[in-house]
Amino acid sequence: MSFVTTHVLDGSRGVPASGVTVTMTDADHAVVAQGVTDDDGRVPSFGPDQLPSGTYHVTFGTGDYFSAAGIPTFYPSVTITVAIDSSAAHYHVPLLLSPFAYSTYRGS
Repeated sequence: MSFVTTHVLDGSRGVPASGVTVTMTDADHAVVAQGVTDDDGRVPSFGPDQLPSGTYHVTFGTGDYFSAAGIPTFYPSVTITVAIDSSAAHYHVPLLLSPFAYSTYRGS
């Protein structure tokens, strides 16, 4: 299983957000993971099984997602910066999305 997983929900329509591009970069902005959400709003294989401790950025292509649905949005992308501790078992970074707001938390 990927050390970091993600799930995107479209709160404005009450459905998983499928087709959202997701990229994770390290502190130097080198890509360490990338994928596209499936019909359940998840990226099945997102990144390596382990990561070194450090700061990472998870960026969601929200503008393209809403554009494909014909919905205007204020956020062309959402970037969540997280602090990873390599001794942890797993990190889950969910995104609850709407065209003009978003929220996140550390999931399990």
